[in-house]
Amino acid sequence: MRIVFMGTPDFAVPVLKALAKAHDVVAVYTRAPKESGRGKKINKSPIHLLAEELGIPTRTPKTLKSEDEQSFLRNLQADMAVVAAYGLLLPQAVLEMFPKGCINVHASLLPRWRGAAPIQRAVEAGDNKSGISIMQMVQALDAGDVLAQEEVAITPEMTGGELHDRLAETGAPLLIKTLSRFAEILPAKQDEALVTYAQKIDKAECRLDFDNEAETLRNKIRAFSPYPAAYFVYQGERFKVYKAAVIDGCGTPGEILEGDTALVVAVRGGKALNIERIQREGKQAMDIAELLKGFHFAKGTQL
Repeated sequence: MRIVFMGTPDFAVPVLKALAKAHDVVAVYTRAPKESGRGKKINKSPIHLLAEELGIPTRTPKTLKSEDEQSFLRNLQADMAVVAAYGLLLPQAVLEMFPKGCINVHASLLPRWRGAAPIQRAVEAGDNKSGISIMQMVQALDAGDVLAQEEVAITPEMTGGELHDRLAETGAPLLIKTLSRFAEILPAKQDEALVTYAQKIDKAECRLDFDNEAETLRNKIRAFSPYPAAYFVYQGERFKVYKAAVIDGCGTPGEILEGDTALVVAVRGGKALNIERIQREGKQAMDIAELLKGFHFAKGTQL
């Protein structure tokens, strides 16, 4: 098939690689490069870089609503558009443009976790499974009929980053398998009664509120590791937390119970978090034992 691919981050890379081997990808759409640093370095998205490596024409419009962009898309005469974490909304005119429609590689078991952050929200909620859904796209957010799904287990220690990688690996072969039998698949409607939404992660919610249940906090740390990363502030400095274990420990929530040989912080319900991996501002992430060789947290301090 002639396919237009739309994607942006690392999650979409295995999908494009597999698609380019199995089908004729006539164009790639991705988010526009961003400038960063004093030298205003141009940072192209992972998909942009891969498309250039594969020699596929790439476009980076800020919107797909313009008549010119829609005309260009139409003139590609593609059979289908495949979307994986693109980051731009597809107008109804684009959704209706391709003879075989637009399909999306979504990182959850729909209808659970529609929306922007399905990977992190699944881990944060303590789910024991996630997966990939291949779905037909409609105007409503992630509400289209499902063509195929594959489950991935979420183990008790799995981080959001690790689940991301597992799902990225799962999505590519599932997409190719789905396309190979596309004509014979009967799409399944989503059960609206089971819908949950994975809201975009706000920076403010990354700060740890130790007046919470221990498992709630540990799941947030797992979910936001390595990005955007949960954190606390100590003496005006932000410390990112990537791993923690739940242990017994009595104290006021947020109180540092140990800060010399370990970092233990009291939480609600007679429990504590034993923080195992951490990152100071401007430093590399490290095991807490390494940090405590030259830095200590004052016992009794309230975070």
